[in-house]
Amino acid sequence: MELKPEKVEISTQNISYYESSGKEQTIFLLHGNSSSGRCYLHQLQGELGETYRLIAMDLPGHGLSDVAANPEVTYNLPGYADAVVEVAKALDASDGIFLGWSLGGHILLEAADKLTDARGIAIFGTPPIADNPPDLENAFLPHPSLSLGLTAELSQEDMLAYLTTFFRPDMKEIPELFLEDIALTDGRARANLGASITPGGYQNEIEIVSNMKIPLMIIHGEQEQLVNADYIAKLKMPSLWNGEIKFITNAGHAPHWETPEKFNSLLMDFIIDVTIGNIH
Repeated sequence: MELKPEKVEISTQNISYYESSGKEQTIFLLHGNSSSGRCYLHQLQGELGETYRLIAMDLPGHGLSDVAANPEVTYNLPGYADAVVEVAKALDASDGIFLGWSLGGHILLEAADKLTDARGIAIFGTPPIADNPPDLENAFLPHPSLSLGLTAELSQEDMLAYLTTFFRPDMKEIPELFLEDIALTDGRARANLGASITPGGYQNEIEIVSNMKIPLMIIHGEQEQLVNADYIAKLKMPSLWNGEIKFITNAGHAPHWETPEKFNSLLMDFIIDVTIGNIH
């Protein structure tokens, strides 16, 4: 089936989203920086999307969602978190399982105390960071193109350089839709996000995962170029699903796209465990 974007109006703007045909447990999908809900095509289409009600929203200033009327208020973790909570409520998805990639994972951690009916949270490409100080040097791997994700204006060359960080180093074909989504993104979203990663600019994510009561799944591509798995492994995460990070071989920062069968299988196991295994 062809997925068509739909629109929902929240207090600040119109938000675009994609919804699969499935009717079982709602799974709410959040994309990463300078991406869109289209990055989840391999989840929305196929068995996973036909079974479960998958919703993939475009963050404000990303994809086909409106740009923010007030960028300083919206383009940061608290602003994005508020938008996610509003969209989930408007679409009757507040009791869903929430999945976040990269920036999307950070947004879910920021929103966790407001997503009081969420059944579980899954993150990937997301190292939980403290707020004072943000320990970015240990949480992330050194990469010359990492800073482009926080840069307002990107040339075509910059976009390609940034995009190559999403995938494993030997990835031959870079998907065109990812490049389109970087070009679609409001440059102020990147710049304001970078400016907001300061003490007091967001909640302490290390405290959030250490106090989380609902199941937390963490997926990590073994050929990840941006996120330091050793850093994540040292964190106290009592609700971590099965007590371990789930590694996926032959995948980098975007295992949902690079190795969708393995990724979807893990996600399916998590969904079943959370919904049927009475982990709540």
